[in-house]
Amino acid sequence: MDERLTAFGNQLIDSHIRLRELLAALRDGTYTGIDLQAHCLAFCSVLAQHHEAEDDGGFPLLGKHYPELRPVLDELRRDHRQVAEVLDRLKLLSTMDVVAERELDTLAALLETHLVYEEKKLVAALDMLRVGGEEANAVTRAVKLAEPA
Repeated sequence: MDERLTAFGNQLIDSHIRLRELLAALRDGTYTGIDLQAHCLAFCSVLAQHHEAEDDGGFPLLGKHYPELRPVLDELRRDHRQVAEVLDRLKLLSTMDVVAERELDTLAALLETHLVYEEKKLVAALDMLRVGGEEANAVTRAVKLAEPA
């Protein structure tokens, strides 16, 4: 089981790479109308599920095992709320225009800063974490990215 658990940090990085790819595809500017909304909703859903799994399962577990990370985890949760606000605004847009581009730029900046910080602060702890059972399931849900619909 230890081999699987040491992969948590790498799995988080892989999920972040996929999020970056999905965001780049959303930002390519070719979407209009329902197409933009469909792609935005898919991306928003994947990102929201990832953040919820972190907030509800992964972060509390890391805080339990690594109390010194609690301030970092609180900051990451605040980031999640900021990202959610941008996602909510994006869901209302129907065309790729100046407003949409501005919101996507804001999202890209917030998300990149967040992802880099999260990787810098959490990957080593995730790789050292030794848990089993439901705790392992909670971490797996937090680091694994759902596939977009």
